[in-house]
Amino acid sequence: MTSTVDVAGSSRAPSSNSLSLRQPFTLFGGLSRVEPLLRRSIPFLILIFIVTLGAAAASRVFAEREGIMVDAHSDTRVVSVLIASEVERHIARGTALDEALRLSNDLAGFSTERRVFVSDRAGVVTATQPSDSSALGRSLERVVGAMNFLPPSTGLPQAERLRLQSGEEVLIAVSRLESGGVVTVVQPITPMLSSWRANATVAITLFAITAFVVLLLGFAFQWQAVRALEAEKVNEKVRLRIETALNRGRCGLWDWDLSRGRMYWSHSMFGMLGLAPRSSVLCFGEVEALLHPDDCDLMGLGRMIMEDRSATVDRIFRFRHAAGGWVIIRARAELVDSMHDSGPHLVGIAVDVTEQTKEAERNKTADMRLRDAIEAISEAFVLWDADNRLVVCNSKFQSLNGLQAGRIQPGTPYNEVMQDARQPVVRTRMMVEGRHEDGAASFEVQLADQRWLQLNERRTKDGGFVSVGSDITTLKQHEAQLMEGEGRLKATIADLSRSRHLLQIKADELAIMADKYAIEVERAEEASRTKSEFLANISHELRTPLNAIIGFSEIMHTNVFGPLGHEKYGEYARDIHRSGSHLLDVINDILDMSKIEAGGIPLDCEPVDLDDVTADAIRVVAGGADAKEISICRRIEGEPSLRGDQRATKQILINLLSNAIKFTPAGGSVSLTLRAVETGVAITIRDTGIGIPADMIERLGRPFVQVVNQYSKNHQGSGLGLAISRSLAELHGGELVLNSTVGAGTTIVVTLANRTEALVEAA
Repeated sequence: MTSTVDVAGSSRAPSSNSLSLRQPFTLFGGLSRVEPLLRRSIPFLILIFIVTLGAAAASRVFAEREGIMVDAHSDTRVVSVLIASEVERHIARGTALDEALRLSNDLAGFSTERRVFVSDRAGVVTATQPSDSSALGRSLERVVGAMNFLPPSTGLPQAERLRLQSGEEVLIAVSRLESGGVVTVVQPITPMLSSWRANATVAITLFAITAFVVLLLGFAFQWQAVRALEAEKVNEKVRLRIETALNRGRCGLWDWDLSRGRMYWSHSMFGMLGLAPRSSVLCFGEVEALLHPDDCDLMGLGRMIMEDRSATVDRIFRFRHAAGGWVIIRARAELVDSMHDSGPHLVGIAVDVTEQTKEAERNKTADMRLRDAIEAISEAFVLWDADNRLVVCNSKFQSLNGLQAGRIQPGTPYNEVMQDARQPVVRTRMMVEGRHEDGAASFEVQLADQRWLQLNERRTKDGGFVSVGSDITTLKQHEAQLMEGEGRLKATIADLSRSRHLLQIKADELAIMADKYAIEVERAEEASRTKSEFLANISHELRTPLNAIIGFSEIMHTNVFGPLGHEKYGEYARDIHRSGSHLLDVINDILDMSKIEAGGIPLDCEPVDLDDVTADAIRVVAGGADAKEISICRRIEGEPSLRGDQRATKQILINLLSNAIKFTPAGGSVSLTLRAVETGVAITIRDTGIGIPADMIERLGRPFVQVVNQYSKNHQGSGLGLAISRSLAELHGGELVLNSTVGAGTTIVVTLANRTEALVEAA
């Protein structure tokens, strides 16, 4: 995290253009609105359900009974017709009436409750089934015992429901015979309804049990709803108290469903971030959008918790506030395996530590500055608390007392520190005049290494004390030196009078020696001038005969007036010409160097045509380069210009190019580059020659100094070419710089400045 965080107040409501989380409609939120109405309507719904269930059961029972009665009517009527037809058929075959009635009744289906009577035209019973002798010969109406019983006279038989005198209800169906008699079938109703009664009893029992259970559930629901309502009121009060406490404490509760990636926040969490509270859960993307990207990878954190099954989490995050800026939140949570969900939850609390973090940073900065200030002072500093325990000290205190840094920690008692410290040789309390402070004291302490300290101790307001030690070794040494010097001063004063006379004598001797030195210097300068003049004169005298020798030897060598005769004469003439030319070059160099040393060489300052000068110089040395097959490359960068002596410039180029060609093996190359500089022109001559050892570079440029090696010893020269070039460059206000590598070549850079003087004398 960064050390400084811009935090906006979280008590303001978010503006219309600020960051906000919309509150979508959820199923829970919708049901919570209609829950009171549902709770009040449950008793009515239960009552309607019981009434509807009872009506349905009663309708089913009565419908079943009505169906049974309809089937009984139909069966009784069919049995009556069947028995009548069968009785007539058996009688027609000659079967007795009782037997015919039994066979017919058996054919109609056995029924222990059913009774069948056959009567004649007069209504007297002639046969019964089952057999009943008491009924024979008696009137059918009396035998049946039915009230308002009137057998049908004509038409199809019908089943009639009648109540007997005994109170029993029966179905009676009468069918007439061709002989004029009738067949009467009596079917009791009670046995037919026995199964219906059993089913009705079961249905009523089930209805009663269901109604009882539903009523019990309804009562339990109402009781639970009342308790839930009371609990909800209590929970709401508790929630309001918790939210109030969390808001006042700048805290929030959160629950992270790791398997689904959803998170629940308390209202105080939204309040800390200046967002509108919402009851719905937040998705992963919403939380990650509020989190600072540098603080935590939320996806990685969740994956790490799931893989490692970490029990607790204690981390600090930065969340974006709705009004802008960042809020620093410390989140503490514990991994909980939920019993109701399929995955673990990370449940914890979040605390706004923005102010604490800023205050800690301010305290840390102040503490660091204080420690730096204590460490930076030149004196030994130590602070003890009221219990004589170490609070802070600097390295100067540890060094002066010989304390190891690892053993000196805050909280160490004073006695332990002093036991580990070097004991002073001398400790003297100082009396300070004019200042009296409680708990103040000053000491002078001498250490074993002969250093002296002045310790000043002062009491602090909390009962501790601070000690500052200054190194006064120098002052003590000065004090001792002053005391010692006072004695020496008295002796010195006595010696001064004696030394004054001696000094006067020595001054006279020095004056005589100075006069002698001036005379010797003048003699040396005169000798140098005489030497230079002699060299100049002798060089001039030698040039005249050398010109004749060179001229005549060249005529003899070129056979101007005819052949000499023997070919050896031609070789001798060439050797004489070559030696004379070399000697003339040496004399010219000596003459130039003598002129420079003798007092100066005149420079004719004018605009120099560098193109012509470089071309002439290359043309002069071209013969030697062609003889060794050395290529010469000339390059001019920009538009260089020079005001100086054209002859001196050409001589510099010829000398340097001659040296480059002389010490470059056959087949090599030499380059000449001119470029403009701020003061004039820079000339760079680079060759691929043998190079110069590093220890010889500083000596080159002095008169008559040459590099002696296996290659250069075969080349004769005076060793003045480079010295003359350096002197001429310096006369032009420039310099000559030489760089070389053995076996790789040499690079010489000559800088010439523009000159306006008509004459420049040597320094």
